[in-house]
Amino acid sequence: MSIFSKKTEDKKVAAKAEKASTGTASKPKVLSGIVVSTKMKDTIVVKVDRFVKVPKYERFMKISKKYKAHDAGNTKKEGETVSIIETRPISKDKNFKVI
Repeated sequence: MSIFSKKTEDKKVAAKAEKASTGTASKPKVLSGIVVSTKMKDTIVVKVDRFVKVPKYERFMKISKKYKAHDAGNTKKEGETVSIIETRPISKDKNFKVI
């Protein structure tokens, strides 16, 4: 017997089944940024900037992160602003594709 009561287990199983049947997957992230590199085959590197509040100084700090995105045919050039959307893993580092 598990540490959970029978009612708790039934509720958890029902919740999992309901979630699976309704197909309520989380929304994919949509980010926009500037293309930094196009040197790889079918891959671009996109730099995404965001602002984070620093409570101690009551100011905002700009933070940037680079994402590798799939770009079939290398249609984008460096310096362009693009939108990328989260998708299934395409490779070890690529989880985004160009919209």
